[in-house]
Amino acid sequence: MMPVNRRIVLAVRPEGSPGPVNFRRDDQTVPALADGQFLVRNHYLSIDPAQRGWIATGANYADPVAIGGVMRALAVGIVTASRSARYAVGEYLYGWFGWQDYCAAVEQLVISRVQPAQGPVSTGLGLFGISGVSAYLALTELGRPRAGETVLVSTAAGAVGSVVGQIARRLGCRVVGLCGSDEKVQQCVAEFGYHAALNYRAGLEHERLQALCPQGVDVFFDNTSGEIADAVWPFMNLRGRIVQCGTAAVAGWDPLPTAPRRERAVLTRRLRHEGFIIFDHLERFPAVIAQLARWHQEGALVFHEDVEQGLERAPAALAAIFRGENRGKKMIRITDGERAL
Repeated sequence: MMPVNRRIVLAVRPEGSPGPVNFRRDDQTVPALADGQFLVRNHYLSIDPAQRGWIATGANYADPVAIGGVMRALAVGIVTASRSARYAVGEYLYGWFGWQDYCAAVEQLVISRVQPAQGPVSTGLGLFGISGVSAYLALTELGRPRAGETVLVSTAAGAVGSVVGQIARRLGCRVVGLCGSDEKVQQCVAEFGYHAALNYRAGLEHERLQALCPQGVDVFFDNTSGEIADAVWPFMNLRGRIVQCGTAAVAGWDPLPTAPRRERAVLTRRLRHEGFIIFDHLERFPAVIAQLARWHQEGALVFHEDVEQGLERAPAALAAIFRGENRGKKMIRITDGERAL
């Protein structure tokens, strides 16, 4: 009997944040391989805020997942069979393998090889995946922080924000963070090296932000947009840089949400506001991963993973990250040694 490939597919497009109601289980047999393909058995599946955009209607930087299609997701898995000269059985890979047990993959789906010598296989999905690489590149290439400047990070304890804060601290900046609980405020300061942090759920009044950033903000690393961004922009210094790495606080873009107009601030303060999409920078992955691995092995870079067990937990885990319930990079483990869960 052919083994079963458990798959989570899109059932209904969400209105607002997605959850279990938007997905269903659809099992099939493990696909046969064509020439040039290789079979990846997934070990860890990624849960990312960007997945909301990948299944929504409307314009995005990628076509939406089709109804009935396997949920688009990054994953780390091992090659168990191969008809490709490039990928051998036993290799661990990071790529677009979806919410499923097995993927009949082609080279274009692979982002990077996972090097177990650099850390546990799961780090290929988080610290050495788009979270860590985005943090490094978006901060250094777009934010361009200089020693002595103030860097403010939203979702400061998250998978991307926590790395941004640590790198900015290494570069000699004053680093402040916004996060969604008092527990995360303590984590930012005690574990991730932030000089100060604030629970935005307790209020973003001008006076509170003024106390947090008495010298203003030179680099705003924005993972949220929405009301958090509205509160921060008035504090941007002359020639400040706003790095738009996410819009997690905005549930939908149709119709367009209303917000303060920013053009006058951009003009008079000569601000630079630029969006960052990691998939524009795939050729940079090896070099950035090597740098992050060096810092991690030196004990100079802390990274947390929030791992749940079982494929069917993926839809609920996606809903949970929009409630701010994750404690680190959210991922789903779907293997236990050699036994599928």
